Amino acid sequence: MGNNDTSRLGAGPLGRRTVLALAATAFGMALGSAAAQAQTLTVWSGYPEMVPFYQRVGESLKGKYPGLQVKVEAIPLREHEKRLALALPSNSAADVIELANSTAQRYIEAGLIKTAPADAAAFVNNAAYFDPFIQKTAAVGGKVYGVPLFRGQGALFYNTDKFAKAGLAEPPKTLADYTEYAKKLTERNAQGVATVSGWSMRLSGGGAGIAEKFWINLFQNGGNLIEEQADGKWATTYASEAGRKTLRQYIDNVHVHKVVTPEMPADADAFQREQTAMFIRESWVIGDIAQKAPNLKFSTALLPRGTIVAPVFFYSPNEGDKARLAWDFAIAANSPENAVWLLDNVGWLPNRKDVDYSAVVAKKPAFKAFVNYPKDYAFFTLPAIAPVEEVLTRLAARLTKAFGDASLAGNDAGIDAVLKEAAAETDTILRRAGLLASK
Repeated sequence: MGNNDTSRLGAGPLGRRTVLALAATAFGMALGSAAAQAQTLTVWSGYPEMVPFYQRVGESLKGKYPGLQVKVEAIPLREHEKRLALALPSNSAADVIELANSTAQRYIEAGLIKTAPADAAAFVNNAAYFDPFIQKTAAVGGKVYGVPLFRGQGALFYNTDKFAKAGLAEPPKTLADYTEYAKKLTERNAQGVATVSGWSMRLSGGGAGIAEKFWINLFQNGGNLIEEQADGKWATTYASEAGRKTLRQYIDNVHVHKVVTPEMPADADAFQREQTAMFIRESWVIGDIAQKAPNLKFSTALLPRGTIVAPVFFYSPNEGDKARLAWDFAIAANSPENAVWLLDNVGWLPNRKDVDYSAVVAKKPAFKAFVNYPKDYAFFTLPAIAPVEEVLTRLAARLTKAFGDASLAGNDAGIDAVLKEAAAETDTILRRAGLLASK
């Protein structure tokens, strides 16, 4: 047997142990390699329509993480928020959390959402990628916590066939025009009862969303629900002339002009079934129409003054190596290719600004009202304060009751009383949180 002859390596006890040791080492290396390659990333979403997008982002990361498996758990938004309220304090949340910054604030203050690492923060702070408005809402106390994803942004959707039938050649220009248009667009039966609403206003249903939609209309009248003061605290400002004008329009449309009722089909579903002529909603409706009502004839238009913008971000409850994949996923979601795909296939507006979306707009002109707007067009967003959801939900309950109160028709004193009582409750919520500005 020569020096290189290894045919008898396993013949004795020492040789056998050597073979076993080498085999164990090889198995361990293979197992470690497999573990490094086979990684699962869990994403929690409040928008079920985003699932295909997240799967696409996962595929785009396969070059860096060949064994990556992205597990998306998407449920309706309000249920998603409830899930997070239970999971974050118990350290059982997903690796990647999709959430509006206004809702994330309370978890950031509690230390349950971690700061972004240096590379993710640099990505967010790159002025070529994101507007200052988005960068500001991604940070708290000067530290970046979220990577931008998409934003909700309102515009008017209107049925062009119904407009033509009513002799209306262009969309309304002022909020007062909305009521005049609605009167012409409402379809009624022989008894004069509305069967197709002229303007689907958010009158019931989704909790805080009712107050958000009220705020959009209030903003057209020059008002806000609450406004930040110089000391960083907040003043309740909707018990005002703008507030009275806004609530009066709701009351008049329901009880005087009878162009809509709380019981009528509403929102995107009603629009797609041609049960309403116009309504205000976000860009995701464009993609939803393409899937559910591809033959619907419609267009979009800017709101009179401006609109709410609700930015949604990626957050993570983890930090260090455990969170590395989560932040890589968040950055990859903002690649130009993925941003264009998101707009084209889902309909939410990507927050990244240095991407050419013109091909999508050319193919789907309804996006014009969302991406092409004048420089003086105004945006506002929900305040990133912990009690914002409580403020909106409690106000929504009061508004819902008011919308159904026929005694408020032609009754400005009654409307003022509703707003005054609601504002007092908002003040109480802000005061309890230490956020109420001194008067």
